[in-house]
Amino acid sequence: MILGVDRRQNMPGEDTSPKPVILQQILSFVLPVTALIIIPYLLEPDFTVWIDAQFLAGVVIIASGLLLLGVTISSIIRRGKGTLAPWSPARKLVVAGLYSRMRNPMITGVLVALLGESLSFHSSRIFIWTIGFFLINSIYFRLIEEPGLRKRFGTEYDEYAKNVPRWMPRMTPWNPEN
Repeated sequence: MILGVDRRQNMPGEDTSPKPVILQQILSFVLPVTALIIIPYLLEPDFTVWIDAQFLAGVVIIASGLLLLGVTISSIIRRGKGTLAPWSPARKLVVAGLYSRMRNPMITGVLVALLGESLSFHSSRIFIWTIGFFLINSIYFRLIEEPGLRKRFGTEYDEYAKNVPRWMPRMTPWNPEN
């Protein structure tokens, strides 16, 4: 359900009160908006645009990153029955689509878009933020997200993590049925 009230079955230990789904979806966009817009805006004092090859390449890269982000958000909502935010996570482990090739396509989409921003605006500050964002997420995944996924999904996640790389995409999609 996208609009209205969420009445899906909850995970053990979860709050069972109905939650407004539209509010959860809107709030879940706080994280990518912060990473892609607010922080670069605060870091880069000069957003002068030069329409050159580097700008155009950056725009194509930004569009690619946003497409990747959009596809993965859709998968989390449709297949995982959750949002992209850690406070309203997927209720089902998503291992299909882009998630069958890499474990973090959503963050990869943000990284690609940030790289495009750094090119488009000729900004070394946004490029450094891109590296920082990658490092922060790498630490977060190892210390917090992956242990949480192991706890929630058990051996299903262990098998997935064993077969699907964290960052570099597999050449062929992983199928848990094989």
